[in-house]
Amino acid sequence: MKVLIIGATGKTGKKLVQQALAKGHEVSVLVRNSKKIKIDHPKLKIYQGNILKPESFRHAFQDQDAVLSALGHKRFIFKTRILSEGTKNIIKAMKANNIQRFICITSLGLNNSRYKLGLYYTLFTIPVILWFYFKDKELKENIIKESGLEWTIVRPGQLTNGKLRTNYYHGPKAGNFILTKFISRASVAHFMLKILEDKTYIRETPGITSYR
Repeated sequence: MKVLIIGATGKTGKKLVQQALAKGHEVSVLVRNSKKIKIDHPKLKIYQGNILKPESFRHAFQDQDAVLSALGHKRFIFKTRILSEGTKNIIKAMKANNIQRFICITSLGLNNSRYKLGLYYTLFTIPVILWFYFKDKELKENIIKESGLEWTIVRPGQLTNGKLRTNYYHGPKAGNFILTKFISRASVAHFMLKILEDKTYIRETPGITSYR
């Protein structure tokens, strides 16, 4: 397939690019700084643009079969709207280019998975430290759900830099109200590409953790 990956210079995005190329997909990436892409591959195209400036990335969406987003935050920015505004622009570009399949990452702890990132996140980390990020992620999810696209919102547990494991747990019951469940970024990338190929979880919000 021809896939466009957004957020390709992030930790999960890098895993997505590597695994997508290994599977034989034709991969395009949209990045703010092309010098940060260190992979040289005949099936890799690099587009430079700012996700908040639609006029800068129109060509990246042409002739794509699907869009995978690992867009995230890198700095503590109060009242950030990078995810929600960026996602609006992604959806507009997808519709303009007749692309239907959209897979993106948010997090457990949002909407109908609220409180399922464990007590530590529910009572402290989300409301005290990350509330503005989670608010932006919640807005992002709502925008996607109203898009009419063939979307899947992937909600991982706490992300790690661990090795790829393919026997992870996924589905609407992933997560835990008391304990924080973890999942490696490599496993999340594997899951995103898996559901891209078999088209499971269309218009659903599966969680993913290393075990149930």
